[in-house]
Amino acid sequence: MTTPSTEPGLRLTVLVGECDTWHHRPVFAEIVHRAHRAGLAGASAFRGIEGFGASAMIHTQRLLSLSEDLPVAVVIVDTEAKVRAFLPVIAELTGDGPVTLDACEIVRPGPASGERDSGDRP
Repeated sequence: MTTPSTEPGLRLTVLVGECDTWHHRPVFAEIVHRAHRAGLAGASAFRGIEGFGASAMIHTQRLLSLSEDLPVAVVIVDTEAKVRAFLPVIAELTGDGPVTLDACEIVRPGPASGERDSGDRP
Protein backbone atom coordinates (compact mmCIF):
# COMPACT_ATOMS: atom_id res chain seq x y z
CA MET A 1 0.00 0.00 0.00
CA THR A 2 1.35 3.42 -0.95
CA THR A 3 1.61 6.10 1.70
CA PRO A 4 -0.20 9.29 0.68
CA SER A 5 2.03 12.30 0.15
CA THR A 6 1.38 15.66 1.77
CA GLU A 7 2.20 19.22 0.85
CA PRO A 8 1.82 22.49 2.72
CA GLY A 9 -1.44 24.30 2.12
CA LEU A 10 -3.59 27.11 3.39
CA ARG A 11 -7.19 26.90 4.62
CA LEU A 12 -9.33 30.00 4.14
CA THR A 13 -12.52 30.25 6.19
CA VAL A 14 -15.04 32.99 5.46
CA LEU A 15 -17.98 33.57 7.82
CA VAL A 16 -21.11 35.07 6.25
CA GLY A 17 -24.82 35.14 6.94
CA GLU A 18 -27.16 32.90 5.02
CA CYS A 19 -29.12 35.98 3.85
CA ASP A 20 -26.05 37.98 2.76
CA THR A 21 -26.28 38.63 -0.98
CA TRP A 22 -24.11 39.82 -3.85
CA HIS A 23 -26.15 41.06 -6.82
CA HIS A 24 -29.22 39.03 -5.72
CA ARG A 25 -27.19 35.82 -5.21
CA PRO A 26 -26.16 34.36 -1.83
CA VAL A 27 -22.61 35.45 -0.96
CA PHE A 28 -21.65 31.90 0.07
CA ALA A 29 -22.67 30.58 -3.38
CA GLU A 30 -20.83 33.40 -5.15
CA ILE A 31 -17.64 32.58 -3.22
CA VAL A 32 -17.86 28.85 -4.04
CA HIS A 33 -18.53 29.50 -7.74
CA ARG A 34 -15.73 32.07 -8.04
CA ALA A 35 -13.32 29.69 -6.29
CA HIS A 36 -14.28 27.02 -8.81
CA ARG A 37 -13.73 29.39 -11.77
CA ALA A 38 -10.37 30.42 -10.26
CA GLY A 39 -9.26 26.78 -10.32
CA LEU A 40 -8.87 26.37 -6.58
CA ALA A 41 -8.61 22.80 -5.29
CA GLY A 42 -11.85 22.86 -3.30
CA ALA A 43 -14.48 25.00 -1.62
CA SER A 44 -17.44 24.04 0.55
CA ALA A 45 -20.16 26.00 2.34
CA PHE A 46 -21.35 24.76 5.73
CA ARG A 47 -24.59 26.01 7.28
CA GLY A 48 -24.38 26.63 11.00
CA ILE A 49 -27.10 25.72 13.44
CA GLU A 50 -26.48 28.65 15.75
CA GLY A 51 -24.22 31.68 15.90
CA PHE A 52 -23.82 35.44 16.09
CA GLY A 53 -21.74 38.07 14.38
CA ALA A 54 -21.15 41.81 14.44
CA SER A 55 -24.80 42.54 15.25
CA ALA A 56 -24.49 40.42 18.45
CA MET A 57 -27.91 38.92 17.64
CA ILE A 58 -27.95 35.15 18.06
CA HIS A 59 -29.36 33.28 15.09
CA THR A 60 -30.51 29.73 15.70
CA GLN A 61 -32.17 26.83 13.92
CA ARG A 62 -34.18 25.75 16.96
CA LEU A 63 -37.88 25.14 16.35
CA LEU A 64 -39.08 27.98 18.55
CA SER A 65 -36.96 30.49 16.64
CA LEU A 66 -37.99 31.90 13.28
CA SER A 67 -34.47 33.02 12.35
CA GLU A 68 -33.58 32.27 8.76
CA ASP A 69 -30.29 34.17 8.66
CA LEU A 70 -28.12 31.33 9.95
CA PRO A 71 -24.32 31.51 9.86
CA VAL A 72 -22.51 29.97 6.88
CA ALA A 73 -18.80 29.08 6.86
CA VAL A 74 -17.16 28.82 3.45
CA VAL A 75 -13.93 26.80 3.57
CA ILE A 76 -11.38 26.81 0.75
CA VAL A 77 -8.17 24.76 0.72
CA ASP A 78 -5.28 25.00 -1.74
CA THR A 79 -1.64 26.04 -1.89
CA GLU A 80 -0.73 29.22 -0.05
CA ALA A 81 -0.05 31.12 -3.28
CA LYS A 82 -3.43 30.26 -4.82
CA VAL A 83 -5.40 31.05 -1.65
CA ARG A 84 -3.62 34.36 -1.11
CA ALA A 85 -4.24 35.31 -4.76
CA PHE A 86 -7.98 34.73 -4.11
CA LEU A 87 -8.14 37.07 -1.08
CA PRO A 88 -9.05 40.20 -3.14
CA VAL A 89 -12.17 38.35 -4.37
CA ILE A 90 -13.15 37.61 -0.77
CA ALA A 91 -12.62 41.26 0.19
CA GLU A 92 -14.83 42.37 -2.71
CA LEU A 93 -17.65 40.01 -1.71
CA THR A 94 -17.57 40.29 2.08
CA GLY A 95 -16.19 43.72 2.91
CA ASP A 96 -15.23 43.58 6.58
CA GLY A 97 -16.66 40.12 7.34
CA PRO A 98 -14.55 37.71 9.40
CA VAL A 99 -11.95 35.78 7.38
CA THR A 100 -9.31 33.42 8.78
CA LEU A 101 -6.26 31.73 7.28
CA ASP A 102 -4.80 28.55 8.77
CA ALA A 103 -1.76 26.57 7.69
CA CYS A 104 -2.66 22.98 6.84
CA GLU A 105 -1.34 19.92 5.04
CA ILE A 106 -2.95 18.78 1.81
CA VAL A 107 -3.03 14.99 1.53
CA ARG A 108 -2.52 13.64 -1.98
CA PRO A 109 -3.54 9.99 -2.19
CA GLY A 110 -1.11 7.53 -3.74
CA PRO A 111 -2.10 5.12 -6.51
CA ALA A 112 -5.35 3.20 -5.94
CA SER A 113 -4.97 -0.13 -4.18
CA GLY A 114 -3.94 -2.86 -6.57
CA GLU A 115 -2.19 -0.35 -8.88
CA ARG A 116 1.57 -0.17 -9.14
CA ASP A 117 3.48 3.02 -9.34
CA SER A 118 6.25 3.33 -11.93
CA GLY A 119 8.91 2.26 -9.40
CA ASP A 120 7.27 -1.17 -8.93
CA ARG A 121 7.49 -2.33 -12.57
CA PRO A 122 9.45 -5.54 -13.07
